[in-house]
Amino acid sequence: MVILIAGASHVGKTALAQRLLEQYHYPYLSVDHLKMGLIRSGNTALTPLSDDRELTDYLWPIVREMIKTAIENDQNLIVEGCYIPFDYARDFEPSYLAHIRYYCLVMSERYVRTHFDCIRKYANVIENRLADDCTLEQVLADNAKVLSLAQRHEVNYILIDENYEINL
Repeated sequence: MVILIAGASHVGKTALAQRLLEQYHYPYLSVDHLKMGLIRSGNTALTPLSDDRELTDYLWPIVREMIKTAIENDQNLIVEGCYIPFDYARDFEPSYLAHIRYYCLVMSERYVRTHFDCIRKYANVIENRLADDCTLEQVLADNAKVLSLAQRHEVNYILIDENYEINL
């Protein structure tokens, strides 16, 4: 089984992947780690501040083939990151899709406005963010955009609207 965890920045993708790892012992791949490894090694001219579309176009073909390899080897894998496209399914034959579960995490406007201090507080709970320009306006805009795209592409999304605890 391959579990894809997508969503905007600061929604808890990495924290959820970590919990799944601890509970089910499925390894996980952070697309952000892959991004930084490729950037730091000089294998791309892209930077951490490059456009999200450019980063997705560069990273997704690599991640897609890693997913196929895991499925072909009957291995479990969790992939988390904001560079998983909403139209990911177009890149897989039905035989692969049968082994993939896609979850997009989205925070409602009400949740963001009510819990923004907690969102900022837990921004570094799993990974240290070197430059975190998390603002209320940015988190609201990012989540509204992700919700719109998830609905347009008819993908499975989890709307975080009240309490948000990752309990498995």
